[in-house]
Parts: sequence; structure tokens; C-alpha cells
Amino acid sequence: MKALLLIDLQNGFCPGGNLPVPAGDAVVPIANRLIEDGGYDLIVASQDWHPANHGSFASQHPGAKPFDTATLSGKPQVLWPDHCMQESPDAEFHPELNTDAFDYVQQKGENPAVDSYSAFRDNDHAAVTGLAGYLRAQQVSELDICGLATDYCVKFSALDAREMLPGVQVRLIEDASRGIDPQGVTAAISEMRDNGIAIVTSREILAD
Repeated sequence: MKALLLIDLQNGFCPGGNLPVPAGDAVVPIANRLIEDGGYDLIVASQDWHPANHGSFASQHPGAKPFDTATLSGKPQVLWPDHCMQESPDAEFHPELNTDAFDYVQQKGENPAVDSYSAFRDNDHAAVTGLAGYLRAQQVSELDICGLATDYCVKFSALDAREMLPGVQVRLIEDASRGIDPQGVTAAISEMRDNGIAIVTSREILAD
């Protein structure tokens, strides 16, 4: 069973959103081509789904500004602008994304006390989302991952997939992902590769 996991392709992370990733919307047509012609048996998407009082928001820390650093759930935490709040347009998937093809959507980041970069578990690793269990139940043996942002949610999702789904081949689709910081993206790709995650392009997949 071959699955595609789309990470956080939401308005909030695209130009015009509350926490835009540079050229984040450029991955949407690539994602649609992968959905249509990538040969996947299963299409899964994650969705940041924060309550308005989420502890990762700078607005919840008096005197703090977005992109300051604080502590949340005992770990260093980048403080973000309010983004992807539940039921808001910012949290909706990009309007051009083929959501009709989704077999499963995993919402994350609902606990205000801890952030959830990964689609698989909270940052403190104390709670899992259920995505790993779902993919195991579907007998997924190959998992391709892409989306936003390479150096945060994509990286942590890929690393967790590698750890939590033993025996599953995990690949990053590099050109179907975009990151926040160029140096961070380079470091993230190196870290993923060092942990046994293959780095591929959509062209390679679509040519299969």
C-alpha cells in the first residue's frame, strides 16, 4: 500500500495567510499532480487546528512578539503569529487543492499546552494523534511526505514516520515542499537523509 501524506497545505501557510511560508502555494499544483498521477493507493492530509488560546501564539505571552522564543511543555518554543485557528478561513485547505481525493485528514495542535509540528504526535511526545495507527491499519508499506514547512512540520512528520512506522519506506518529495528559512531547509533535509529518509522529486515519482 503506497500512501501520500500532505502536510498542512492550508491558507494560513500560503501567501495571504497569517503565517505564510515563502511560495507556499507553489506546491499546490505539484500536490494535485501527485494525487492524480502518482500511483498512490491512499491520500492523507494533516491540518493545523489550533484553539484561539494556543500556547505557541505570541499573543498568549504578555510582552512577546512573533518569532520570539519561550518555553512550552518544557521545551523551547518559537512563538508564532495566531494562525490556523479552528473553524477560521486561515485553517482551511488551500482552495485549489484537490481535497475531494483525501481519504483521511489528521488534525493536530488542538492542545493549547503543547505544539504539534508532527502529524504523528505532540512535540513533547506525550500524546499521539492516531495517524500512525491509521496507516498501520491500512497496511501502508510506502509513505511519501510533502507540504509546509520543510524545516518544521514536514521534517518532524517525516522523522516520526520513520520512528513510529518500522518497516515502512519513508520519502520526502523535496520540490513539493517549501520551508521558512533556507539554511533551516538545508539542515532539515540533511537530518532526514541521515535518518534513512529518501529524498526524491515529483518528477521521479510521476515518471514511474
